[in-house]
Amino acid sequence: MQHPSNVIFLDASLSTIVEEGKLGDPERLSALVRLLRPDITNTDALVLFEIKPDDEESRGEGREQAGRYLAALNKAVEPDRKLVGGTGFEGALFLEFENGGALWKLSWRTPEPGVTLYRWSYRRKKPGASWKERAAQKEEELPREEVEQRGELAEQSIRAAYEGGERPKDFQGQVYLSGDCR
Repeated sequence: MQHPSNVIFLDASLSTIVEEGKLGDPERLSALVRLLRPDITNTDALVLFEIKPDDEESRGEGREQAGRYLAALNKAVEPDRKLVGGTGFEGALFLEFENGGALWKLSWRTPEPGVTLYRWSYRRKKPGASWKERAAQKEEELPREEVEQRGELAEQSIRAAYEGGERPKDFQGQVYLSGDCR
């Protein structure tokens, strides 16, 4: 959304990124390395992001993976096309499930180059409150069972909102995207 004209790969193999991103020669990648799949790679801005849950263990894992992907990519790309870990990727969005029965917030931040951490939280149902009033409520950690149960539905709903597609049939609610009005 921030770079609509850029070529961005989501969960694509390194060979696809190098070849279709016109970065260099994918033949420079070993057979195993070609299959590695970073979460987000912007081949115009020459940045990469690995997305993980917001905890220290996952942060370390993201750092390790991003470093491995960058090292492999940078062996295959042209000298003037070196990639780095992306920065400044942060934001939030809200999802309202069950027509007001549950208000989830997905927030993300990039505390170090190449590692984006995300966190789900929710607000309890407050009868008669608008989503803005509920968004201002104290947030609570979302139970892991509920994240697992609704995570796929949430992802499909977010993609539909961002990409302009149809919402999943089982999704009864709204997706609120934050906007910059400057």
